[in-house]
Amino acid sequence: MTIPLRRGREVTAQRGLDLRCRGWRQETILRLLENNLENAEDPESLVIYMSIARAARDWQSFDRIVATLTNLREDQTLVMQSGKPIGVFPGQTTTPLVIMANGNIVGEWSNEENRRRLDDAGLTIMPGMTAGAWQYIGSQGILQGTYETFSAVARKHFGGTLAGRLLLTAGCGGMSGAQPLAGKLAGASTLVIEIDPARIDRRIATGYCDRRTDNVDEAIAMWLEARDARRPLALALCANAADVLPAILARDIVPDIVTDQTFPDPVRGYVPSELSLEETRAMRKSDPNRLAALARNSIAAHMRALLAFQQKGSIVFEYGNGLRAEARSAGVDNAFEIGSFVDLYIRPLFCEGMGPFRWIAVSGDPKDIHTIDAMILENFSPNHPTVPWIEKARENVQFTGLPARIGWLGYGERSRLGLLVNEAVAEGRISAPIAFTRDHLDSGSAAMPHRETENMRDGSDAIADWPMLNALLNCASGADLVAIHGLGSRGVSAGVTIVADGTPSAAGRLKRVLDNDPGIGVLRHADAGYETAIEQAGKTGYAPADGLDEQRST
Repeated sequence: MTIPLRRGREVTAQRGLDLRCRGWRQETILRLLENNLENAEDPESLVIYMSIARAARDWQSFDRIVATLTNLREDQTLVMQSGKPIGVFPGQTTTPLVIMANGNIVGEWSNEENRRRLDDAGLTIMPGMTAGAWQYIGSQGILQGTYETFSAVARKHFGGTLAGRLLLTAGCGGMSGAQPLAGKLAGASTLVIEIDPARIDRRIATGYCDRRTDNVDEAIAMWLEARDARRPLALALCANAADVLPAILARDIVPDIVTDQTFPDPVRGYVPSELSLEETRAMRKSDPNRLAALARNSIAAHMRALLAFQQKGSIVFEYGNGLRAEARSAGVDNAFEIGSFVDLYIRPLFCEGMGPFRWIAVSGDPKDIHTIDAMILENFSPNHPTVPWIEKARENVQFTGLPARIGWLGYGERSRLGLLVNEAVAEGRISAPIAFTRDHLDSGSAAMPHRETENMRDGSDAIADWPMLNALLNCASGADLVAIHGLGSRGVSAGVTIVADGTPSAAGRLKRVLDNDPGIGVLRHADAGYETAIEQAGKTGYAPADGLDEQRST
């Protein structure tokens, strides 16, 4: 669908303590929507990231959303259908203010070609994960998850550190832009290939990348020099990954780690090696079928290079972007010899209910986030992985848009922090409400057989009941916003947002939501047979009784 442009119209999240809405819960959701666009890669088209993931169907829908949130009462619920406001229904003060279903398409019609057709017809949107649910916080949103993955690689393969190691990847967009800083924080000499210079320059401006070069020889020399000096580096090379990876192979350089976060959609995302960025953008309109054929050739070359690195001894994994599936459709039959980052490194954390928890200061005051930083350092064990992460983040992460932080916390830990924050808001130590949310990449909120749920122990990779149950449970628990997202033929995910506004009502809802949300993730993995999850499930008290005592008494 072509979104009517609003040239010169900039959307930024309102700061301060003045309300436009009838209450802070509504105001917070409105500011999160605005924050999405403040951090967007193409705000004029309402595109937040991935070249296609949008926050609203069109500008008319956006304006209606804003007007509706402004007048919404706490006992009402705004219903959203794929980025378009449908209606306001009576609710209760403890039920969600916004519920949304974005991009959900019946199975037989959900392939990418049909999804694009329905999108172009103005009937749906590609919501990504956090884009359509107004939960995006810039590259920081995936930063710790990427860092945790690289750190897990270090622990598993390199004695716990990536110092003196080469990390090679591609993609520097709205999600993938976290890679250079994550690699650097993990200690690696990190080279990220990105064809769009504007994306690289944006990451440099926000502190996610050290420098850019357009010269392959210069990039390789700096990359190797930093490796030899055991100096962490975040370097971006402006070039096409389909060209550069084979060139590095030809020089017999074997990186320690190779991954990828390009967007491999052959029409809307990937740039063929034969074309410039500008030529690709023009061909998306003039000859999309020709573009798709060229892009698939380059995707195949990209994947064959990754497979060659793996054969030479590199640790190679896909970072959930769908490159393997696109490469297989382009003729690389063994693309799935490369594993997924979740299956290889992250699933043990999911079994404990740990995942990418986030909090956003809707006041716009960085002091509110710094206060929460101090709470974590004071109330959580120094051995908890989030504590050293907070220390790294305070030193290295610039805020983009509303001040926000991410910290991987598990079952019981999220509600503990939420209640501490709610109390601080009530006492005035935090100046305004805090929104808690998370990536959809979490313990029990996604069914994606080539990513979050790949190679589940019981074969339940494609069972989409779990994210739907997650969303239903969060509605029942009293969340402020709940979303169910369809991601074409690739999967289903669910998102949640809840506001700590300092009230006793919020405290009750925070406890329920922030326990139940990861709690169902623990049970999802326990049900699949993971021992760690079974042990953790015993601590939650959620698992149903087996009914044997009742049967015996009968």
